[in-house]
Amino acid sequence: MIISKSTLYVGFVGAVLLVVGADFNIASAQSKSTNKEGTDCVPVASWVVPAGNKIANNRVIGRAAKQSVVLLGEMHDNLEHHRWQLQMLAALYASRPDMVIGFEMFPRRVQKALDRWVAGEFTETEFLAAADWDSVWGTDASYYLPLFHFARMNRIPMVALNIDTRLRREISAKGFDGVPESEREGVTRPASSSVAYRDYLLPIYREHEREGKKKTEIGHDDPDFKRFVESQQLWDRAMAQAIHRSLERPGRPLVVGIMGAGHIKHGYGVPHQLKDLKVLDVAMLLPWDSGKACGQLVAGMADAVFGVAPFVSSVQQQQRLGIRFEIASDGGARVLQVEKGSIAEISGLRSGDVMLEVAGMVVKQTGDVVAAVKRHAPGTWLPLRVKRGNETIEVIAKFPAEER
Repeated sequence: MIISKSTLYVGFVGAVLLVVGADFNIASAQSKSTNKEGTDCVPVASWVVPAGNKIANNRVIGRAAKQSVVLLGEMHDNLEHHRWQLQMLAALYASRPDMVIGFEMFPRRVQKALDRWVAGEFTETEFLAAADWDSVWGTDASYYLPLFHFARMNRIPMVALNIDTRLRREISAKGFDGVPESEREGVTRPASSSVAYRDYLLPIYREHEREGKKKTEIGHDDPDFKRFVESQQLWDRAMAQAIHRSLERPGRPLVVGIMGAGHIKHGYGVPHQLKDLKVLDVAMLLPWDSGKACGQLVAGMADAVFGVAPFVSSVQQQQRLGIRFEIASDGGARVLQVEKGSIAEISGLRSGDVMLEVAGMVVKQTGDVVAAVKRHAPGTWLPLRVKRGNETIEVIAKFPAEER
């Protein structure tokens, strides 16, 4: 996903692990076998307890299935992570068929679309359109469709865990108390963040802070940084509340959360907010990319990690600008976030810009932008007519040529 003030996926480090099931924590206290300097600390197809030993697959699944909540992390654009998530869903479903699957990818406002999909009322195309996929998420839908089909095939309820991008943006700009309660989508005040959490977020926030403000001037007491932290906490709180509500369904089903790894690692994000909601039996499971630096495999980052092979795509990746946007009420598409290092950033596109035309076509709906970008060939230029403040300018997005 895009890294910005209102969208951030990071691996949290530092504080004490949230206690989420004694069986998992016993393993982490065993003798250390992790090779901190090597790249084989988590062999492919193996489970490892961070800073501990290998652990058998059936033990991981058995223990996870006994919890109330299982959180499965991911990097959104890594297909291997989603294949692992599908494997986990199948294994957990075999033990706990009374299941609910919550997805970070969907805001609450599209819940009816999820219900209708699971009921078999939509085709894939109809579902993605009804769920406003290209606008609210944008990652290649084919990565997630196997998960959605698994839920549909087994009539497992799918729950929208997220809130609307607009609300996160409002909280980031105004702070939690600056947004009226009636506009918070029912999200209650998040549990306070830890110092270690803020310590980790600070350098990342400095790196992506707006131009004109010296990075060294930004500290814990910086008002903008405080609002940024609040926006991250709101995101985690919203997902934790949706999970908590799902546990209240008849029979108290197993709730599996599909979300970015940064919302899970070290228990800072969603697990921390679940703990505040009195949900303590939570399993935190993550994929681990082969070759990843073993120094990052530290105690407390998760209950267990599973080694996956590097993802190498055999198909041409879709073109992407690297933005998140919404259709403006007065016309055009308003840029909400610009990904660091993306084509959009390199071309000079900024948050707050309103794209009026893309490739000479007037922007009227989300699909106008998405379709124009997808059909643009590598090595070509995409002209954008953009409203910035009171002036209208031309921005040229230059797509790199394919590597041969």
